[in-house]
Amino acid sequence: MSRGNSPAREGAARLIRVIRWLLCGLLLAASLDASERPPEPEGYRTDDYRAPTPDTVAGGVVLDTEAAHRLWTSGGAVWIDVQPAPHRPANLPQSAVWMPLPHRDIPGSLWLPDVGRGALSPELEGYFRNHLETATSRRRDTPVVFYCLADCWMSWNAAKRAASWGYTQVFWYPDGTDGWEAAKLPMQNAEPAS
Repeated sequence: MSRGNSPAREGAARLIRVIRWLLCGLLLAASLDASERPPEPEGYRTDDYRAPTPDTVAGGVVLDTEAAHRLWTSGGAVWIDVQPAPHRPANLPQSAVWMPLPHRDIPGSLWLPDVGRGALSPELEGYFRNHLETATSRRRDTPVVFYCLADCWMSWNAAKRAASWGYTQVFWYPDGTDGWEAAKLPMQNAEPAS
């Protein structure tokens, strides 16, 4: 009796090839990720906000998910989500109902949409400064954690800007809600601060 290539054997071989391909891709991506991180720019990032970010932020401390969770659990830090708010699509007819998906972030966070842009209008800068001062009770030594999504320059910009304003305990959580959710940590629905 000939062993031949049964459909089951062909399927198993194909699965093994796919797994090998995926593993090679993951290893390549990990090696590129570590070596392809950009250096910190002099100023703020003003475009292409969803791109690889630096490993550091001037005036701040970078947190991985484990350290971020420890800090969140210990309390005492102000958590600021800077992810942009969704905007009604320009081509959507006025008669159409628009219901964006709920925004979810780390429990206890203050959601300040768009304050991580590279260039802030005077109104947006005032909004950011006022909410930051209120959240920290005007104490520049209050620990403040900035985050967005993974590979999001907006949280980097916001952390750098807060440090430039004299905040001395600035933390940047670059994995943001993507890393937090991947670790199966609690999330909450959020509304932008008014």
